[in-house]
Amino acid sequence: MNIRTRLVAGSLSGLAVLAGAVAATSPAQAADAAHSARSAHSARVAAAEPVVQTGTLSADAALKIADAVLKEAVKQKQRVSVVIVDRSGATRLVLKGDGAGPQTEESARRKAFTAVSFGRTTSELGKGITGGGPSIADIPGTLFLGGGVPVASGGAPVAGIGVGGAPSGDIDESIAQAGLKAVAGQLR
Repeated sequence: MNIRTRLVAGSLSGLAVLAGAVAATSPAQAADAAHSARSAHSARVAAAEPVVQTGTLSADAALKIADAVLKEAVKQKQRVSVVIVDRSGATRLVLKGDGAGPQTEESARRKAFTAVSFGRTTSELGKGITGGGPSIADIPGTLFLGGGVPVASGGAPVAGIGVGGAPSGDIDESIAQAGLKAVAGQLR
């Protein structure tokens, strides 16, 4: 929808609300209709703001997550890498655990990217990929193996945790969940 179409649509909806105010049978109804028109206009203006504020996982929280991930990996006797990405998929932290293989960093990065992109764990997303046709698995940079966990604040994903290196995605995911648990009480 182009700007001209939105302006015309907004003007028409404003006129419709105004017409309702004029047709109202009492002053109270007219005032309610006028208030509704102002509220609708305010909502349109707010939606058109040129700057949108989004939440970002702090560096401190990313470090807490990574520390918890590596501690859990040691506890489970796994050699993994952890990658944390922000909402846009940009890498915020990479930590390769002792003895982690060369493939673990890229695997973890792609799992983190996938989790934050779709706001769901990669194991959950992987269950939905079936058939031979095009699917979300064709999106570059994604990986639908277990081990990717989204970090949400205010109901929206703000980061993704990816863990790679364990012999199964279920183990990677349980380790990533330990990282999320380390900051879960601090997320709004």
